[in-house]
Amino acid sequence: MGRIADALSLEGGEVVIEIGPGRGALTELLVERAGHVIAIEYDRALAELLRQRYANERVTIVERDVLEVSFAELAKGPYVVAGNVPYYITTPIIFQGLTRPRPDRAVYLVQREVAERIVAAPGAREYGALTANVQAVATAELLFRVPRGAFQPPPKVDSAVLRIIPRSDPAVLPDEESAFRTFVVGAFGFRRKQMRRVLRELWNLDAERADELLTAARVDPEVRPETLSPVDFAKLLRARMSS
Repeated sequence: MGRIADALSLEGGEVVIEIGPGRGALTELLVERAGHVIAIEYDRALAELLRQRYANERVTIVERDVLEVSFAELAKGPYVVAGNVPYYITTPIIFQGLTRPRPDRAVYLVQREVAERIVAAPGAREYGALTANVQAVATAELLFRVPRGAFQPPPKVDSAVLRIIPRSDPAVLPDEESAFRTFVVGAFGFRRKQMRRVLRELWNLDAERADELLTAARVDPEVRPETLSPVDFAKLLRARMSS
């Protein structure tokens, strides 16, 4: 947990949103380094344990489902995010942490395979819709891997610590983000098809019109979705929206 706290690079005055504090192993470290910790815990018994433990500290315990809260509304200003993310809701939490107004940075303990997908480069086997959507608005870094034997009881998979920092130059504008996400997810639904066919299927276009958009975006009609960067997807979306 110390390395997760270190990865947040806290200076002492930050508001930290902690996801799934459990019994407070990471919370204990965050309290020493942050200005205020807001811990979101769904389990009633654990939430009560944390309230008692930190009754006199700069800690707020929020007993709710993490997917039903707004990080920004809880923080009421700049904030960072940290947490041991439940594997079965990793992707929704990652996207929640990228909802505007975004945190200054986020550090998550996630399933190793998810971390490897998020940091993958275009053309890599792991590269997919999750990768492109995250990298369009943020920089992601796999800091280190954590073997399953580091936990008791050990989980069935290995983990990794992932740091995500919002980009100052995102590939998509705020009003484009929803359409971009839908487009990218749809495109990877046709992962093995060429982009000419992908656009025809997704946007109900004839081959000539699909080629016009691809030419405008400077994308080869014969490449497949897994070779396109987030910027390429953004150019295609803008070509479509401007036509």
